[in-house]
Amino acid sequence: MPHSVNLINTIAAALGLALALGFVATRLRLPALVGYLLAGVVIGPFTPGFVADAGMASQLAEIGVMLLMFGVGLHFSLGDLLAVRKIAVPGAIVQIMVATLMGMGLAYWWGWGLGGALVFGLSLSVASTVVLLRALETLGILETYTGRIAVGWLVVEDLVMVLVLVLLPPLAGVLGGSNGAAGGHGADAQDLLKTLGLTLLQVGGFVVLMLVVGRRVFPWVLWQVARTGSRELFTLCVVAAAVGIAFGSAALFGVSFALGAFFAGMVMRESEFSHRAAQESLPLRDAFAVLFFVSVGMLFNPAVLWDRPLQVLAVVAIIMLGKTLAAAALVLSFRYPLNTALTVSASLAQIGEFSFILVGLGASLGLLPAEGTSLVLAGALISMALNPMLFHAIAPLQSWLRKRSAFARRLEERDDPLAELPMSTHAKFLAHQVVLVGYGKVGRRIAAALAANDVPFVVAEQNRELVEHLRGKGIAAVFGDAEEPAVLIQAHIARAAMLVIATPDTIKVRQMIATATLLNPSIETVIRSHNEQEARLLEEENGSTVFLAEEALSQAMVRHVLERANDMARHGTATTPARLHESG
Repeated sequence: MPHSVNLINTIAAALGLALALGFVATRLRLPALVGYLLAGVVIGPFTPGFVADAGMASQLAEIGVMLLMFGVGLHFSLGDLLAVRKIAVPGAIVQIMVATLMGMGLAYWWGWGLGGALVFGLSLSVASTVVLLRALETLGILETYTGRIAVGWLVVEDLVMVLVLVLLPPLAGVLGGSNGAAGGHGADAQDLLKTLGLTLLQVGGFVVLMLVVGRRVFPWVLWQVARTGSRELFTLCVVAAAVGIAFGSAALFGVSFALGAFFAGMVMRESEFSHRAAQESLPLRDAFAVLFFVSVGMLFNPAVLWDRPLQVLAVVAIIMLGKTLAAAALVLSFRYPLNTALTVSASLAQIGEFSFILVGLGASLGLLPAEGTSLVLAGALISMALNPMLFHAIAPLQSWLRKRSAFARRLEERDDPLAELPMSTHAKFLAHQVVLVGYGKVGRRIAAALAANDVPFVVAEQNRELVEHLRGKGIAAVFGDAEEPAVLIQAHIARAAMLVIATPDTIKVRQMIATATLLNPSIETVIRSHNEQEARLLEEENGSTVFLAEEALSQAMVRHVLERANDMARHGTATTPARLHESG
């Protein structure tokens, strides 16, 4: 051909084969992700036939990571991050240490040096944000409190890995690397402290810039573009912001593309067009996320499975068993429910993009043996393929543990002081009260209205810190997942007048209603839903009053239009200025 078509070849082959194999995987009741990974193996350099451009596929995958993290940031505010900081920060740091020590111990057993063992252990300790987000979105729990813990946990992991990537080159000489960066064997404590200080300054400067300046500038830019009325310009603005900010943050501040794009989404969330921005970027996010998984598959050499089968099994065991048990123990130690512990631990039972960067850097510095890269890639591919199955196993595993394990039952019967109302709780909160599940945006408005009208209510919320805060303000609140009967029992559902479910998670609604009606057959149930079919089903099955977000908005608009039309009919014209009407 007269010109290069490598880009077209790579995209066409990757997307076409991913579609075919993803469809086959779905028909076999496997996650579509397995098909995407196999598509990468087929067009990779280690299998016969067509070989796609691995470098180009990797860059396309990076764009996918940027867009995906940008989308998460659009739904994840700074408040959400701060709300989970007490578990995400110490949990992520301890889990990284535990997983790294397990990986180092395995590498030492194989006869590797200190540097190779450290890089290997670190590469097994950090999970893939892309895989996590796909799993949480598929299960519909991304915006739940448990989902926020998992995302916040991985954001902390990303921040730690940014520091590792910066500190590894100057430490290479000390760790036995043959290609150490500037400083080499002469690196001393002063150099390391200087490097660490500079890294913290860069990351801190980026965060401050985004939260102070970005929160004002980028929403204003989005507003100006939206005013043009051009859908193309709006979509272009969203994509340019996601990719541009991610690239700029990496070039100027040394943070990862993923972290830069995440903060870009967080500042864009301040705009009233954030929901539209998420919708406009969704098709691109999905397409490029597929390319990410294909690019991972292209890196995998299947020969490692029969050349080093026991080593591969050991790596997968650390990723999917060692990390999972460590994370579950950490979450339970913070007195969170078993379901939260199982969900967070399943989220971390895989490795991804940062692992690839780490092994690449470790190899270039002469720290990691050649077989280390192959083992990490094999562990990544297998853990990514099996990770969705872990999520689907959570519910049956939890049920099995409750039946067979006395320890698991004791965990459900926690002596947590926040899991039950204090003895000093006023009698008005124990009978004929409203039980309000969830204290998010909608829950807060309902609670404010109830308080203003002197209607007693009890809040059931999964955020420990929020429950502590509510009790400090004199509001009756219990901590826990309202799907668990014990939580509703502690909220005195048996004598309540009404159950109001204000959370967006409709998956657990049926269990909450079943518990409430079993203990209190005459209780009235009010539910928030975003799915019209689900809403109609709940109304028919349980006689619940269900409020749809779109329907409630349209009804409010109809009432306003009719009121104004009647006013204009009586007075001849409109006399009041336009004003904003918020919808929950």
